Amino acid sequence: MRILFQVLLVPVSFFGLFSCGTSTTEQTFDSSKLTRIGQEEVEKVIEAFIMAEDSSTIEIPAGFYELNTQLILDNKTAIKIKGAGMDQTVLSFRNLKSGGEGVKIVGKNITVEDLSIEDAPGDGIKAQHTDGITFRRINVTWTNGDKSKNGTYAIYPVQCKNVMIDECIASHSKDAGIYVGQSENIVVKNSLAFGNVAGIEIENSDNAEVYGNTARDNSGGILVFNLPGLPKSDGKGTKIYDNDIIDNNHENFATPLGEGPNGNTVTMIPPGSGIVLLAAKEVEIYNNRIFRNKTSGVAIASYQITGFPAEAPNWSPYTVGVYVHDNTYERNKLSTPDLSRELGQLVSVHNAYGPGKTQDIIYDGIWDKEISEKIDSNPMRICIQEQGIEDLHFTRFYLMDGEENIESFKDYQLFQNCKVAVTTDITSLAGL
Repeated sequence: MRILFQVLLVPVSFFGLFSCGTSTTEQTFDSSKLTRIGQEEVEKVIEAFIMAEDSSTIEIPAGFYELNTQLILDNKTAIKIKGAGMDQTVLSFRNLKSGGEGVKIVGKNITVEDLSIEDAPGDGIKAQHTDGITFRRINVTWTNGDKSKNGTYAIYPVQCKNVMIDECIASHSKDAGIYVGQSENIVVKNSLAFGNVAGIEIENSDNAEVYGNTARDNSGGILVFNLPGLPKSDGKGTKIYDNDIIDNNHENFATPLGEGPNGNTVTMIPPGSGIVLLAAKEVEIYNNRIFRNKTSGVAIASYQITGFPAEAPNWSPYTVGVYVHDNTYERNKLSTPDLSRELGQLVSVHNAYGPGKTQDIIYDGIWDKEISEKIDSNPMRICIQEQGIEDLHFTRFYLMDGEENIESFKDYQLFQNCKVAVTTDITSLAGL
């Protein structure tokens, strides 16, 4: 049964070096002013990746490097790749005609720091099957602004262990700026994601902490997803805290599902989404500033809301074990929820406060009837303890009968006076 559907529309200072305005076309700096590096020196960088020996450092001096081939570090250990600074060393892949990623890494205990990557045809920088990967002070972007032909992910560790992303900038990805998938032991901190479809995404991963970041001017700020059919199934254990999640009202420019090989679930995210949970397990969201996201501040949803098949081995479509507390919300009273995506239409038309009203927290209200026949017992363990907010807009939907019987409720009290214990342990990342 398709849960989401077309509904009747009702008229309604990060780093001191870089700008933090809200223009979607801004770049962190103008790389065109850097010295163009000659082909001989570019070839030396390519060779350094190929010939790198374990426990060595690849130094990339200041300048603008135009590459027409990927940089691949394959099965190396304890390598540091170091530039002269995000605004000093730029690796441009706009002339790359084959291959997906600009930089691809497979290995153990790898560090990439102090450089920028521009205009990769696929992902900006990808690490795969790597135990110990650190991205520190790297900037990954596409210089023509927000385009559906941009790469899918800017910073992209997948199937990795012990992932550290610190003081990075990711912008203009047609999927997620900072994406960590099918991985375990993860920290994303002190970073900026803007102008992407999704700012920061944790997908099918275990033991993640996301803190001290700014996610702004994306379609969705921070996402925690568990999708079916991936090599690693249900991830669990994510903490999202002390982040600024603001003005994530950008047009969703992702490739639609079914239109080519790069179509992705994020195409369904309505602009104006602060935090979105989809089939997520054990997530704690606290001490965040969730401001001016026009559709919803926090969206708690199960996979059935997508309308796609919700069965896969060792995977559950339900969002279970969520603790939302001590966040700060701000709604722009002149904004209305997005109408370009079905979830935004649902929020706009069927919220519990009247047509066209932005919500601080929404819960799709889909629960597992094998656990309980009624939602009153809070079978999915959704706990909301927002303190001192007199005008919190919370809507729970009833969607279990499809479009024939959509209901909405303000029954915030059903999800109070409880607590979900979410445990994470990032001690393995202390040395990264």
